[in-house]
Amino acid sequence: MIKVKPFKALRPAKDAQKVASLPYDVINSAEAREMAKGNDITFLHVDKPEIDLPLDINLYDDKVYAQAKINLDKFIKDGVLIVEDKPSFYIYAQSMDGRTQYGFVVAANTDDYEAGRIKKHEFTRKDKEADRTRHVTTLNATTGPVFLAYKNAPKLTAILEETAKTAPLYDFTADDGIKHTVWRIADDAKIKEIEADFAALPALYVADGHHRSAAAFNVSKERKAANPNHTGEESYNFFLSVVFPAEQLYIMDYNRVVKDLNGNTPEAFMQKLNNIFDIKETGETKPKAKNSFGMYLGGKWYTLTVKNQFNGGLDPIKSLDVSILQDNVLGPILGIADPRTDKRIDFIGGIRGTKELERYVNELGYAVAFSMFPTSMDDLMKVADAGMVMPPKSTWFEPKLRSGLLTYQY
Repeated sequence: MIKVKPFKALRPAKDAQKVASLPYDVINSAEAREMAKGNDITFLHVDKPEIDLPLDINLYDDKVYAQAKINLDKFIKDGVLIVEDKPSFYIYAQSMDGRTQYGFVVAANTDDYEAGRIKKHEFTRKDKEADRTRHVTTLNATTGPVFLAYKNAPKLTAILEETAKTAPLYDFTADDGIKHTVWRIADDAKIKEIEADFAALPALYVADGHHRSAAAFNVSKERKAANPNHTGEESYNFFLSVVFPAEQLYIMDYNRVVKDLNGNTPEAFMQKLNNIFDIKETGETKPKAKNSFGMYLGGKWYTLTVKNQFNGGLDPIKSLDVSILQDNVLGPILGIADPRTDKRIDFIGGIRGTKELERYVNELGYAVAFSMFPTSMDDLMKVADAGMVMPPKSTWFEPKLRSGLLTYQY
């Protein structure tokens, strides 16, 4: 039984396009500073507040979190952001490359997270958890939505489709060509219907935002412990989320580049790969099916198709392409035992294209690049249902949810 609730969103009074920003974790500080030039009301001032501080500021300095609070309070004081007059649900649609995904914007429940009804598929890093926990605590709000998914709920999907036919609250196309549309649902009967339909679900799945959801849980745990009259209905028991039908979501490839061949010559490396894959020099930069890989080596593109004995069988983790590559190539041949910490490997989101992989090899001195077939939502949910964890950098979701359109305050 999944519990969600409507909330009084803190949202732009106008100029939503100028306020909305990319999430804090997909751009670095230099990129954020550049994006914020000439825009005093971009939400980057809240989610990347170091842009208003000296260039050499430590990102975890107390001043960074304090600046985020100063900036958020100023946006409210100046009327850039206003508070909704009553608790509401919202629909958030994103359109990219001819496809649109529609999700419910809700306050999700930390008890569901703790109980495993909001299912994870990744480990989190404690330093990143601590960063987001401090951000939430300082602002007394969750600003970046957690990206969740549900499956097999046609009643909820029908509400999304029905609402999308009405007049939106916001509707704009961002500089990157992605269209963003938001609708508000304030009708009490419809709100109850949505709550009941979510309550019928056995689980939700974290698609993206594991550190944000962990931070929200950390804050709720701290405040619960400090409140002798805790009931479970306090605002700190909930966090900002957008929940999409799983069938609408699009996962892009998350590719790998490696700096050296671990002492192998290119010829020796290819010979070792021949034991694991059927290899063809095809010139194709992307694999066309699961259990196949693109490889850029020595200025040429190859297609690698894994031999059956190395495909991981029915194991939900070992059968993932990212695991096949790690377990058979990156680890034993290239010596990358822990891709989370090894500095010899980098990960390139599919949004950057395979030309970026060629650039790493041709211009930046990397030895080899691998293009991946995207992990599917079915794979993700199978792993989460099994209570297991995917290898790092298994999924890249596009488009990214914008911050600043709807903020959940405690």
